[in-house]
Amino acid sequence: MGFLKDKGVIYEPADRVDLGPDSDEVYLQANVKAPRMAGLLVKVFTWFLESPIFGGILLYFLKRNNLIHKLVSFAELQEPPLFEPMHPYNGSEETEVKCVEADLPPPEKVRHVVDCLQSAEDVSESPKPSFRRWTILDYSRAYTSGEITPRMVADRFIAAVRESSNPPLQMSFFINFSVEDIIRQATESTLRYEQGKPLSVLDGIPIAIKDEIDCMPYPTTGGTKWLHKVRHCTEDACCVKRLRLCGAIIVGKTNMHELGAGISGINPHYGATRNPYNSKKITGGSSSGSAAVVAAGLCPVALGVDGGGSVRLPAALCGVVGFKPTFGRVPHNGTLPLNFTVGMVGILAATVEDSLIAYAALSGNLSSNPSSMTMTCIVARKNQPQVCLPLLKSANYMSFNIRMARSAKWFDDCTDDIRECCSHAIDKLSDKYGWKTVEVTIPEIEVMRLAHYLTIGSECSNAIAAHQEKILAEMGWDVRVGLSVYGAFHSKEYLNAQRIRNRQLQFHNKIFSKADVIVTPTTGVTAYTIKEDALKTGELDYINGAALVRYQIAGNFLGLPAVTVPVGYDKSGLPIGLQFIGKPWSESLLIHVASAMQALCTSEYKTPEVFYDMLAKK
Repeated sequence: MGFLKDKGVIYEPADRVDLGPDSDEVYLQANVKAPRMAGLLVKVFTWFLESPIFGGILLYFLKRNNLIHKLVSFAELQEPPLFEPMHPYNGSEETEVKCVEADLPPPEKVRHVVDCLQSAEDVSESPKPSFRRWTILDYSRAYTSGEITPRMVADRFIAAVRESSNPPLQMSFFINFSVEDIIRQATESTLRYEQGKPLSVLDGIPIAIKDEIDCMPYPTTGGTKWLHKVRHCTEDACCVKRLRLCGAIIVGKTNMHELGAGISGINPHYGATRNPYNSKKITGGSSSGSAAVVAAGLCPVALGVDGGGSVRLPAALCGVVGFKPTFGRVPHNGTLPLNFTVGMVGILAATVEDSLIAYAALSGNLSSNPSSMTMTCIVARKNQPQVCLPLLKSANYMSFNIRMARSAKWFDDCTDDIRECCSHAIDKLSDKYGWKTVEVTIPEIEVMRLAHYLTIGSECSNAIAAHQEKILAEMGWDVRVGLSVYGAFHSKEYLNAQRIRNRQLQFHNKIFSKADVIVTPTTGVTAYTIKEDALKTGELDYINGAALVRYQIAGNFLGLPAVTVPVGYDKSGLPIGLQFIGKPWSESLLIHVASAMQALCTSEYKTPEVFYDMLAKK
């Protein structure tokens, strides 16, 4: 359709763009031109889209009307493409941290991180929140004291999963879990505690794994009905091996949006994962089950994969912490290769401190313990910087002088409830600690969203191309639409998307020369209602989708670390998250900032409608 070629934007070189608060750069809101579709409507649309006669025409107009042609496909850019967001380490000094070598064994790193946390006495003297989830240290203290055992927790966990999986709840937290395997691990952990030889504070801690990550003895389905038949899981992913070395009980594979190709968490094969704060609402995705099990109290930690906000987004909607480290900090080995330049193993946790403990176990190399690792697990990032662990027990946040960059028009592009809640949270930080807000302009946010969509779509399409025709009928209808769009992207569009990646990284590096973190709401809307017509087909809701990922993209596309912290609720009682985006390798500072934010909000946390107390005294 060369005669229909659209005129693309001619972008000014990145170094000439004004990033100041009074910049004349125009903030472009998401221009989504696609109605919500589910049920029969999405089936009919899919048939047309896959038709050799009508498909090409429909795809052309979809890309044109949603500004992909103008802003990405036919754009003219001077920046060279950046294909992978790997960041050099500049050796910047960090304060209030304890640094350890990246190749220390996981139990050793966990031991070091525990030294950075508050003691039980300090915690008991803190203001009592109206609601709190049990933390890793709570479990560890209970096990050590003999009040409860890992085997007892395992029994409670199994009963809770069965109850939540059946009517009337039908929460659809898990795709797969094995009672026998959970009991085996819990029995072994209980014996270690009885002998006074736990492997670490993670020993006996129930941790769930997104079904995008290899974990024995389970198949890795990626939320599909077919993928495990063509790609067999033969060993644990590197991140899972590290948790096992610390004694964690791996309790099963959590539900997810099929192939990670959506952000609602509605899976037509394994059920729509439901939000513990309101079971009629979505959890967000694609790490939907991982967010929900933490919110519901079943696990203090779960693993997800964050390719387009897929950890932080559901964490925010479910009222828990979501943490995505710098690209390359945690090896991707053993995860499905669906988004290899934007995806990252991430952590969903009950508290910031729990996310830190898990991060300590997962980060860096394991070459110092080759007997328990395969070679594929050792290929993390060469020459990784040390892992710096924030000294949370002694932090004086008033001395940090944090500068928080805020791009006003972007920040305000959300619902009134979210804008007011997040603005109030920033005011709390300023009033309590004297931190400053630096007003900036981050340009071309919508351009970055489209370039990321083109990138992650191309990578997903490439990953399953060899099987797509054979298994089309086994896919959800919403995913079939997504794959049709992904397959319509060509090499020039992909190259332009990578030029935009380079361009955006230059913008962000310039902003980080003036600020320590970028602060945004985590999502533009709170959890929306699961509609009956979507349960069997999935749904297309690109308008809500664009709002949910609005603040997520830089973390993935540019490989930056980011964390979301629950800071309040909307008028319906649904959780709201505030996000902090950091410089590469600044995980310790981000955890400090997130911990400071959490301390100011924890007294207002609310109990979910669906919640299980794993350590209750009976």
